[in-house]
Amino acid sequence: MILYSFRRCPWAMRARLALRYAGCDVQVHEVKMKEKPAELLALSPKGTVPVLDTGDAVLEESLDIMRWALARHDPEDWRLQADPAAAQQAETLIARNDGTFKAQVNRYKYAERYPEHTRAHYRAQAEPWLAELERLLEDRPYLLAAHPSLADAALLPLMRQFAGVEPEWFAEAAYPRLRSWLQGWLASPLFKAVMAK
Repeated sequence: MILYSFRRCPWAMRARLALRYAGCDVQVHEVKMKEKPAELLALSPKGTVPVLDTGDAVLEESLDIMRWALARHDPEDWRLQADPAAAQQAETLIARNDGTFKAQVNRYKYAERYPEHTRAHYRAQAEPWLAELERLLEDRPYLLAAHPSLADAALLPLMRQFAGVEPEWFAEAAYPRLRSWLQGWLASPLFKAVMAK
């Protein structure tokens, strides 16, 4: 099995997380986005990453890759099968992360491309989302359970990107639980393994 990936891409990052967690034997091919290999374009003409060639199927979306991996092996119940309500909540969180928050991160990170407002304005637009995640972490170390879930792994890469725009601001912002959650993930053997060069 081959995963076409780009190390810093948040979507590829979360696909790698799930594949590694599930113990899938995958060769990771790092793609130079300005020199996309012909074999990638043959599998997926849109030319984005991640793309997983399982040998039987081609998966072109990070969530599809994550779900495929967890269906094969999910030792810590990332799919939250023991709690259907939490599993449904995970889908809602991921949809908002991938829609609204993704757009907010883009404007915040690349504020110079959106000169109609300041970087601080774009950051403030994202703060209700940070506050909501902070509340979810009040009684437990992860977003929806006492253990990691698909939601945690799916939200992690974009939150990492957001925190990296103004690290000093994030280090002092009123989201200590969210900061601890992020730092825990970034220090984990799983994350370090999928980010190794």
